[in-house]
Amino acid sequence: MSGFEENTATTRRMVASVVKAATGKATSEDAWRSLAGPDDRVGIKVTASGGRYFSTRRGVVVAVIEGLKSAGVPEKNIFVWDRDAAALKEAGFTPERMGCEVRSIAQPKDWERDTPLIAPVLGQLIWGDAQFTERLNALNPAESDQLSSKSHLCRMLARDVTKWINIPALSDAPGTGVHGTFYSAVVANIDNWRRFTTTGPDGANALPDLYADPRIGGKCVLHILDALAVTYAGGPAANPHFATVHSTLYASRDPVALDALGARLLDGWRSAANLPVLGAKVAWLQGAANIGNFEESMIRLVAGK
Repeated sequence: MSGFEENTATTRRMVASVVKAATGKATSEDAWRSLAGPDDRVGIKVTASGGRYFSTRRGVVVAVIEGLKSAGVPEKNIFVWDRDAAALKEAGFTPERMGCEVRSIAQPKDWERDTPLIAPVLGQLIWGDAQFTERLNALNPAESDQLSSKSHLCRMLARDVTKWINIPALSDAPGTGVHGTFYSAVVANIDNWRRFTTTGPDGANALPDLYADPRIGGKCVLHILDALAVTYAGGPAANPHFATVHSTLYASRDPVALDALGARLLDGWRSAANLPVLGAKVAWLQGAANIGNFEESMIRLVAGK
């Protein structure tokens, strides 16, 4: 990193290194072939809410695209996505720069309505949620039933991919405490999502169970946590006043381990800045033992080569 700018030649080598370490393969080619092949349709989920300097780094994503191509995945079968089209453009994610399709979630038409995700916490529906219009009482909007325990998954995950790679940019986040693998995989890909971020740990407790849906966790072959430059307070939007350069990528198939690691890193920076630690905001991660490892003693860090 030079300030908040990445050196793309270096991050390209870092991606190859960390993917080999995460897959246990000796070569980059074998590593990518273990993740995807010519018959796959692969989506790459990024974080674009941090603007130019605190979103997922474009050089990291380009390196992943090149790796997938080396495994035989056709360019036409690869796309990059996040929720908001304007944020993607502001962060520099365009087809010209990525060399593949870049997509956003067109709301409400891109929600998969047939098989909703149900969690035991109610959310207030707003425009863009799949159920909002159908529940709207045109004669008396005040009497509209706009509370729902249902969310709908975006079509990218529900229909368009056979496999996907999650590349969130690490930051703190309201409600969930940490913006990392679960936030990027679940919250950013469903409607009626505010119920998981505005009700504290009670709402976030549902995220691991939603991730376990075969259309989400079942299709995710790798998480790469972009911790090159991190917003540790005021995220996931850019907040340079509470940001640090960490110059590190982490990769794993265990989303709990990555978010637990991310939360501990955030707490270290927050403590150094005399800010409150995340504390109860990340307690929900401890309840995700059926998905992965939270305890630090159960997480082994392997340096890339």
